[in-house]
Amino acid sequence: MIVERALVSLKPGAAGDFAKAFATARQFVERSPGFRKLEMRQGIESPDTFLLLIWWATLEDHIKGFRESDNFTQWRAVLGPFFAAPPAVEHYAEPL
Repeated sequence: MIVERALVSLKPGAAGDFAKAFATARQFVERSPGFRKLEMRQGIESPDTFLLLIWWATLEDHIKGFRESDNFTQWRAVLGPFFAAPPAVEHYAEPL
C-alpha cells in the first residue's frame, strides 16, 4: 500500500466553502479502484492550507486508475475552483 500526500493551498478565505465541497467530492476518490482510506486536515497556523492523505493499494491505482478517470475529472471540477495553485503531490512507500 502507498500513501499519496497532497498539500493544498486555497484562495484566501475559501476554507469554509472548500470544506463543504470536500464533503461532496470525497465520494469520487472513495469509489475508485484501489482506494483504501483518506484524511483531509486543515492547517492550524495557515487555515487556507490543507493536507490530504490517501492510501492506495498501488501507485498505479492513483496515477492510472484515478487520475485518468471520470472520478478525477469530477473531483477537480468540485474542488479546483478553490485552489490557489495546483496541489503539490508526492507518494510514499510502505512503512519502515
